[in-house]
Amino acid sequence: MSPFTVVLIVPTGVGAAIGGYAGDALPVAKAIAKICDRLITHPNVLNGAQLYWPLDNTFYVEGYGLDRFAAQEWGLRPVRQNRVGLLLDRGIEPELRLRHLQAADATRATLGLNLTDYVVSDAPLEVELRASDSGASWGTIGNPGSLLRAADKLINQGGAEAIAVVARFPDDLDSLALQNYRHGEGVDHLAGAEAIISHLIVRNFQIPAAHAPALMPLPVDSEVSPRAAAEELGYTFLPCVLVGLSRAPQFMTNFQSRDHNHNSIWAESVDAVIVPYSACGGSAIMSFSNSSAQIIAVEANSTQMQVPPEPLGIKVTKVKNYLEALGVLVAHRAGIDFRVLNPSLSSLRCLS
Repeated sequence: MSPFTVVLIVPTGVGAAIGGYAGDALPVAKAIAKICDRLITHPNVLNGAQLYWPLDNTFYVEGYGLDRFAAQEWGLRPVRQNRVGLLLDRGIEPELRLRHLQAADATRATLGLNLTDYVVSDAPLEVELRASDSGASWGTIGNPGSLLRAADKLINQGGAEAIAVVARFPDDLDSLALQNYRHGEGVDHLAGAEAIISHLIVRNFQIPAAHAPALMPLPVDSEVSPRAAAEELGYTFLPCVLVGLSRAPQFMTNFQSRDHNHNSIWAESVDAVIVPYSACGGSAIMSFSNSSAQIIAVEANSTQMQVPPEPLGIKVTKVKNYLEALGVLVAHRAGIDFRVLNPSLSSLRCLS
């Protein structure tokens, strides 16, 4: 019997009630990882600034790569350890750059991570933040060529097998979006731009990548929400990214290579996908809707997307919360129709 494989998706920058903050979906991932053989999820779920949690059966897959995986274009090859390259934005101030380098050295000394020598982009990346009419966050990068040249150097000169990017983001201390986020409301105003940065690298080089923003420490605020508190710690969000990338699976872009690597994972082996009920319009969900995977849509995890599955013709198992989703997964793995776990069971009907 093939390993029971689950994909957990919480889209980035859409104000998810769970997963819209720094690592607040990690408890969900930890619970799911206990009842499946393999959990595939993305940095938005697993990153918690300086906080992280090692999950041996969990695969850290960047969003663009996850879309390609769902579309059956790319496979995933598990690794024991990646050599991670650190890419720093030239726009980061010297002291703040030093803080990030110290964080990287700390992960080598205390966690045993394998890092290459670092690279500084040849020009400031010039990240700008935006917000869409729907409330979702996004952004732009003024010098994408500088980002890609630096990544190329890390790969071809440094031997990097995964890339962690630290770009200087606008501080914008007085913005209403930042204040709302710190107090447990609204949308992560950095997430949309972060996704663009990692997407560019994964799309162009087909290796794992993730991003940590460089920001000046925020003034102390006694009203910070527990869900946002992980981002109040220290000078950098880099540690969780380096930890995630150190074990991130490599992408297999040759469909035929599946026959030569029995450890590889392809979308056809996915048993279940979990997603917020109001966020079913993403590329990965659209692809999985054409597969045999059971899609479990969680109502309680509200988002700004407001894209339920029914208008899209996507068949889902709708549940109230993640606790109920865990129950559906347990029944699915046991080969039990979860609907029979109910005192009111209707009789079979004759097909007309």
